[in-house]
Amino acid sequence: MDNFSDRLFEAVEAKRSQVVVGLDPAYDLLPPVLREKHEALDYRNELECAAGAYRDLLFNLLPRVAEHAVAVKPQLAYFEALGAVGYELYEQVVDAALQLGLMVIADAKRGDIGSTAEAYARAHFEVAGADALTVNPWFGTDGLVPFLERTRGGKGVFVLVKTSNPSSKEIQDLHVAGGTPLYMRVAELTAEWGERSRGELGYSAVGAVAGGTHAQQLAELRQALPHTPLLVPGYGAQGAGPEEVAGAFDAEGLGAVVNSSRRILYAYREHDTDWLDAATEEVIAMKRALWSASGRG
Repeated sequence: MDNFSDRLFEAVEAKRSQVVVGLDPAYDLLPPVLREKHEALDYRNELECAAGAYRDLLFNLLPRVAEHAVAVKPQLAYFEALGAVGYELYEQVVDAALQLGLMVIADAKRGDIGSTAEAYARAHFEVAGADALTVNPWFGTDGLVPFLERTRGGKGVFVLVKTSNPSSKEIQDLHVAGGTPLYMRVAELTAEWGERSRGELGYSAVGAVAGGTHAQQLAELRQALPHTPLLVPGYGAQGAGPEEVAGAFDAEGLGAVVNSSRRILYAYREHDTDWLDAATEEVIAMKRALWSASGRG
């Protein structure tokens, strides 16, 4: 299937899972055994040491989660913070995930004037090879055209509509003409941007990021966007659970995928077991909880 949303929801059905594993490697949170291992090696500097530890973490984790997650979401900031060696690792992680049959949603939140947006799109879609990319709608339609054009080639776009952080309300909940919250106007635009990229399953290749920490607004967005896939962050460490994200799913249990990052990567902090086993157990538990919350289990 060429359409991004078709591929995404076929993976949901095949794996009976709506889980997206966020790849947010933070050095201070790594399992001590990994930090100690790499600090004992002869790296040229701290950045290369961190990159080596991240590689160890992620390349061991990816095969474990591939059976249970539909996608991974590398957060670019953590890779870019290591400079060239970090960006190289990002590209390696994308390739490794794709080889394992995972879809890759690059969490870069890009958006700019047309020519710069074109460069961003080329970097993440053609060069790195990601399946989808998070984008910032602040520049309006012309700032998103280069990303939207890639949906014709099977790529996906997730527009920031209602983010999971507490202070998102300072801007996103402001009322525009007619009393509509700004995030709902962005949702309307997102639906328009995706109108021409619907797949056979009825969903567009242009999705919306809608935080699970705002359960009521998440449910409202699901109703307002019947053909828009939702990428739901905020599960786990930010406080959202199965009940909070249940409103993101449609009547058939489709329509959304849910991201968890720290709760999975650093599950060893709450489990008396090996860090890799703990992360795997957390993914499986999340998979079962979401399947039930979506009305499928």
